Amino acid sequence: MYTDKVMDHFSNPRNVGQIENPNVVVKVGDPGCGDAVLIFLKIDDNVITDVKYKVYGCGAAIATTSMASTMVEGKTLEEALEVTDEKVAEALGGLPDSKMHCSNLAATAIRAAVTRYLTPPEEGAAS
Repeated sequence: MYTDKVMDHFSNPRNVGQIENPNVVVKVGDPGCGDAVLIFLKIDDNVITDVKYKVYGCGAAIATTSMASTMVEGKTLEEALEVTDEKVAEALGGLPDSKMHCSNLAATAIRAAVTRYLTPPEEGAAS
């Protein structure tokens, strides 16, 4: 059902944890299945220098978030915005159709974090 690469990222997830003083933190969830990702990014000079996350979900959610984190570490913000659910699934050697929503969660969390970082807060808004 799962590729060796999926099983490796599930059994040995990369970049798990949290960053002290991150530039941005975003939580994304899928109410349909209950999976959730909390992602932390450290950004220096338009480059993601560190990425950490906490994930609550199935093995595929863990594997896709692990893979997505490795795909954006050291990349520019523009490159990180190009990470899609299809690219995450492809990097893992594929996912069953019933688990493709898990790769959406990881890619969505990364794009949401980068977008939040790039979007200046509205004047007078609490940060």
